[in-house]
Amino acid sequence: MRKALTSLTLIGALALLAACDSDAERGLVGAAGGAAIASATGGDGLTGAVIGGAAGVFCDDVGICPD
Repeated sequence: MRKALTSLTLIGALALLAACDSDAERGLVGAAGGAAIASATGGDGLTGAVIGGAAGVFCDDVGICPD
């Protein structure tokens, strides 16, 4: 169950990231997705939010997300 919830959250976050136009929007979606995944897997939600937010902000810089 935990893996299914984590997978669905990750897929949803990636779909939302594709629709975001700015670094701030991607950062917010990444933070929400990171917190949800961390909580679903028994991790710290704050740490997940920080890592997810950073990933959302910088994903276009490394060529993962569209500009």
